[in-house]
Amino acid sequence: MFNKVILAGNLARDIEIRYLPSGTAVATTAIATNRRYKAADGTQKDETMFIDLTFWGRTAEIANQYLKKGSQVLVEGRLTLEQWTATDGSKRSKHAIAVETLQMLGSRDQSAGMSDSYAPAKASEQSMETKQSSVEHTIIPEIDINDDEIPF
Repeated sequence: MFNKVILAGNLARDIEIRYLPSGTAVATTAIATNRRYKAADGTQKDETMFIDLTFWGRTAEIANQYLKKGSQVLVEGRLTLEQWTATDGSKRSKHAIAVETLQMLGSRDQSAGMSDSYAPAKASEQSMETKQSSVEHTIIPEIDINDDEIPF
């Protein structure tokens, strides 16, 4: 089986971090992503989705340190199903993304000196100071294409 999700968007709320008794950091937030499509009547419509994100370990600490509501990010991870019992006794569940790789997008002014990307495996290889000085910023241009211009 294959379970991989890649999302780009803006954080919908500030990072909330906590630590497990084992000392592992867990951070939660949500990402807002947009989809533009053409409705049956030919009008352009926008759809916004809000998806919960969970960061673990050093990635959670990096996210808490450098990200805030509105930050542009690209996350890669796996879809998870969280289940719990509410205080009224009803069973609840929701889907969330367990983030494995975090890439911070946007200009240096927006990011206030944050590194451009962070993957857990890279943390032990480089200190944050070295990583910040060696990162090249990639600006992703926004492309406004009408659906009628796409050949398929």
